[in-house]
Amino acid sequence: MDGPRNADLPILITIVPRRENLTSSLILDSAWMAPKFREGNAVVALSGKWISWAHTFVAYSAFLGALVVGLSLHYQKIVQNEYYGYPQEWFPSVSSTIGDRYPERAVFQFFIAMTSGPRFVLVFLWYVLTARPDSTLPKIVAGVGLFRTLSCGGWTYVTSTDDHGWHDIFMISYLVATLPWTLGCLSLSPHNAKAVRYRKILAGSFFGTLVPLIYYFIQHKVHKVPGAYTTYAFFEWALILFDVGFDAVTALDFDAFELVIRDVKGSSRGKDKPIGNVLASDFSWTEFLDTSADVYNGYVFWSMLTSLGLTVWYFPLWHMGISGYEVMVMSTVSPFLLVKASVRSFVVKNVRYVHVLSLSGLLAYLVRTPEYRLFSVGFGVSMSCLAWSATWYAERTQQSRLESRILAWSIGLVLSSVAKFALYTNNPIWPIMHAENGGWNNLGLILAIAAVLRSTKTVTDNRGGIDRANRPQASPFLASFGLAGLFFGMHSLLSDSSTMVLWVWEGFPVRGPIAANGILTIAAMGLGILIGTIFQSTALSWVNLLLAGIGAFILTSFHNWFGYMGALLLAINLMAAATPLITSSVRHGPVTFGLGFLIYNVMVLAHVWVVAYAFVPGGPILREHTDWLMTATIMSLAAGVYAASSDGSIKKRPMQPAKNAPRKSTPYYTYVLLFIELIALAISYLRFPTNDYVPYHRDEKVITVGIWTIHFSLDNDMWSSERRMRDLIKELEIDVIGLLESDLQRIIMGNRDTTQYLAEDLGMYVDYGPGPNKHTWGSALLSKFPIVNSTHHLLPSPVGELAPAIHATLDAYGELVDVVVFHSGQEEDPEDRRLQSEYLADLMRAVPRPLILLSYLVITPNEGNYKTYVGQRSGMKDIDPSDWDRWCEYILYKGIRRSGYARVSRSTITDTELQVGKFVVGQPEGSNEQVNEDQVPEGLRFPSMFRGHGRRDHRYHVFDEPRYFV
Repeated sequence: MDGPRNADLPILITIVPRRENLTSSLILDSAWMAPKFREGNAVVALSGKWISWAHTFVAYSAFLGALVVGLSLHYQKIVQNEYYGYPQEWFPSVSSTIGDRYPERAVFQFFIAMTSGPRFVLVFLWYVLTARPDSTLPKIVAGVGLFRTLSCGGWTYVTSTDDHGWHDIFMISYLVATLPWTLGCLSLSPHNAKAVRYRKILAGSFFGTLVPLIYYFIQHKVHKVPGAYTTYAFFEWALILFDVGFDAVTALDFDAFELVIRDVKGSSRGKDKPIGNVLASDFSWTEFLDTSADVYNGYVFWSMLTSLGLTVWYFPLWHMGISGYEVMVMSTVSPFLLVKASVRSFVVKNVRYVHVLSLSGLLAYLVRTPEYRLFSVGFGVSMSCLAWSATWYAERTQQSRLESRILAWSIGLVLSSVAKFALYTNNPIWPIMHAENGGWNNLGLILAIAAVLRSTKTVTDNRGGIDRANRPQASPFLASFGLAGLFFGMHSLLSDSSTMVLWVWEGFPVRGPIAANGILTIAAMGLGILIGTIFQSTALSWVNLLLAGIGAFILTSFHNWFGYMGALLLAINLMAAATPLITSSVRHGPVTFGLGFLIYNVMVLAHVWVVAYAFVPGGPILREHTDWLMTATIMSLAAGVYAASSDGSIKKRPMQPAKNAPRKSTPYYTYVLLFIELIALAISYLRFPTNDYVPYHRDEKVITVGIWTIHFSLDNDMWSSERRMRDLIKELEIDVIGLLESDLQRIIMGNRDTTQYLAEDLGMYVDYGPGPNKHTWGSALLSKFPIVNSTHHLLPSPVGELAPAIHATLDAYGELVDVVVFHSGQEEDPEDRRLQSEYLADLMRAVPRPLILLSYLVITPNEGNYKTYVGQRSGMKDIDPSDWDRWCEYILYKGIRRSGYARVSRSTITDTELQVGKFVVGQPEGSNEQVNEDQVPEGLRFPSMFRGHGRRDHRYHVFDEPRYFV
């Protein structure tokens, strides 16, 4: 007991008063909490005011976040009280907002949990600030503050539904404790006139608000006055603002404190440790802005690169074959220009202007003609690849700066993926976006210009020839393969957070990740970047390559959560390899980048060939061989690892900056990355499905179904068409819809997923259908009714493209109804279509429940395969046997009453109309006798807005009106 206790604890927490007349350092030992004065290195220093600001921000986020979510999702429900609803009551109270409704309550509880940390520290710091040797009041106030904090946790996490009595006890305790806390803080306030004034104003406002609050509550509860509860709600929200604001004033007092973590034994001094460079002990806004500009520049690169394939795809899509515009894919090989010394010197010297020229890719959205828009994007991508390759090459002798540039480029991909995560797989600055369909092109361009000007002000002027004396022994050809594998893997699998989620999707019941779980992919990418930064010597090694190969094998071979684990393993190792692989490649000269992008282009084309084999020369060789492509990716990375090991790049070395180089900014890249990851976490939470969807006409037990070929969500003018589709589906009040040509998760299609936006905006369950690794053009099902079970089918296709189908069972008004969504083969493959008709007819015949087929059949009514789909073999009936003017889309049914049928023109959204049918659950099939609309109940009618000229060029066509049946 005589010796020092816990003498081996190296970390001490220090609170340093920052006032000039208080110069001593109060050090609190972690074992005894006794004050000591000891020397040691400061690892982290933080102004006390940030505790107050953190508390304020998170507390306001809890209440305001719940309010925003509640108003967005359940507005009329949360303004409803026991007497009145909307429009008499039009603003919710605090209690109804943060109460028992999901997800509002979850948002509130999440942020309140985050508030607890700063809250306890705030109470402690207030005690430290006001404690006096001869006074007990500071101890009492601190005790009240602690009790108040705990009682807040009580009424937050014990809801009135859980236990009404204890919920009220905690709430009343909190309100009662507010009075002594407020008065005690006013009494103990330091001599800070500004802080005292604000405390008096906020405290007076708080207690003054109680009078009208009680008055309007009585008006509501006793006198039942309409609208009184809305007025009461405003005063209740004012109490929250004043309450949190009162504690926020402590920021003016805590500015005198500095919280310091000291390392008294040097255990954390990371001078020669890689991990020591990841976080900094101080903070510079200049460095942070420089880093943010670099990362945004990387984001612009990835935004333009991912838009190139998308704009190219428009042309073969409309030509139904190779159009010639595919040559623009080769825009990325511009780094070959750097091989010539004079060009290299010119580009490096003027890299800022090359970056500025690359922004033509962002300006492309202003070009209305698709061909010219593609050329603008191609030029922008060409300049961007040239600028980034030149930058990496110019920084080759500056280790720290080179790694920073690569980090910016890698984190730019994460930011691009997060931006797409927020906008349902569309990038807001793509050239297929504009203000009307959700684009942020103007803001993106302004930020890009600012980022280029800031991030290019310190590029090394290293224009000399290639240093052949120190040139590595390995072939640049192998290094180029490594780059190609890296570029392709990052682009094809990581440029959208849901790509690998859909690789492992198997339908309902859900047994694997959903789109909202894309946060895990983003987190894995961030973890990979940190690993590649901290452990460069092992990030590009044979062990990591083996792990990447294992991840690729699991992803390709398995489904659901186990398959997704392989996806995350692959994501981590791909991102970890970026920094060391590019660092190694610059040693081989600029030809490496030109050759790397060329090989990458070949892999991109192969990525299309595996599914478009029926339309391209030599296609059958790669037919359905995504496994070959995945193997090629890993083998290419292996070539890069071999090249790096041969030239000595894979060696453990200290990460020291070059002579006269600026201070390292690696910590700031970590800060930016963590900030982006937090944004992704918030997006994931907001995007998690509520699963509380309601059909349009539940009183009549109507199911309105539709079938639509959406042409990969690119309209006739090369604009993203999700919002226009959403509007038409919503206005037609469709409960269940089958979407065809819906698989967009390929490089050439932008790695998108239209179903995410439609399902979340319209409030529908969604089955994406066979994933992108199943080599189809896609079929998807969206439903207002719960999907009890769904199975994916790939129908016989010995010659042509694969024919996907979804067979789902829905819980419609308590009864099970089956729906099949199906896309048959093309006209050129009659044997495929015959086999498919027999397969599907047998499948439908075996279903004992009511069944609706939403399909693309490529048949003529009453001829050929039509008789297989409709008739005894299948047991199915045509929704309108008298409609002879059909070829592609058909709606068939059995065991359920068909009440209506309509054909709606497409406008310029796609090349195919939307067919819609109405069915009534629980009633027999009925006859083919048609009746006038005035004989049909209101709930069974189609919307009248599409009669005549219709709306937005959508109208009932062919018959010029809907048809109704007995």
